[in-house]
Amino acid sequence: MAQDPHDLFPGRHFISTVLDALDTKTELSGALARRYLQRAAMAGIIIGVLYVTNYSVIAAFDAVDHGEGALRPIGRIVGALAFGWALVFIYYSKSELLTSNMMIVSIGAYYRRTSWSKALRILGLCFAGNAVGGLLVALMIRFSTLTEGVPMEEMVASVEHKTAFISEGAAGWGDLFVRAILCNFLINLAMLLVYNGLIKDDLTKSLVMIVAVFMFAFLGLEHSVANTVLFTVVGLHEGIDVGLAAANVGIALLGNFLGGGVLIGFYYAYVNDGAQYLERRSSVEE
Repeated sequence: MAQDPHDLFPGRHFISTVLDALDTKTELSGALARRYLQRAAMAGIIIGVLYVTNYSVIAAFDAVDHGEGALRPIGRIVGALAFGWALVFIYYSKSELLTSNMMIVSIGAYYRRTSWSKALRILGLCFAGNAVGGLLVALMIRFSTLTEGVPMEEMVASVEHKTAFISEGAAGWGDLFVRAILCNFLINLAMLLVYNGLIKDDLTKSLVMIVAVFMFAFLGLEHSVANTVLFTVVGLHEGIDVGLAAANVGIALLGNFLGGGVLIGFYYAYVNDGAQYLERRSSVEE
């Protein structure tokens, strides 16, 4: 008995959904580029507000007088859970995030639904919009007291940790690269589960996205957009080594693309590509 193609290639619905999403992004980034930038900027704003919330939550728990640093681990858990909502807000507000788009354009390129020039345009405009949104948040924070005191100290310490990956040399670069790979692997694994059609209810979709971002935040993985926003917030407030920050983002971008674009995008595009098999089976049956 011939095997049902849906059993052999169960991700075909996922691929179809992604390709439809790609068509929308291609149109937006072309004829409607200004609106696409605005949607990407909204994602940057969401990342900025919720990333600042993460550090503020950690600072709040750390400040509780219950033994020096005794509640800090709980603060890191709660802060990471709060930040976990960022991907949910981005998804349901139809905003544009660079790292999830890495998976989408890779699948589109595999199936020749888009050219690499159009794919790079989508990614370039998306990153620019994400950065502009982060800059807007950074400017508002700069002229407010939202992060005064311990929250800003937490963010400064985080920046020092992230830029230390670069100053440590090859070992630090490798550590950063691995963290960036795993970060976007988790993000796009969540999007795979959201797009594959098996999860029907919004609550479960939200939990999937929250858990994925929680893991990346709690484990200290490296997300190019979140890092860009963090560097902008701290840079406008305290100053920053721009060269080290740019190098961090550059390596994070490469790692994020490998984790999301290759390990999820190309991989699932290939394992669900049943065109040649179905053609061969059809010719045999004839």
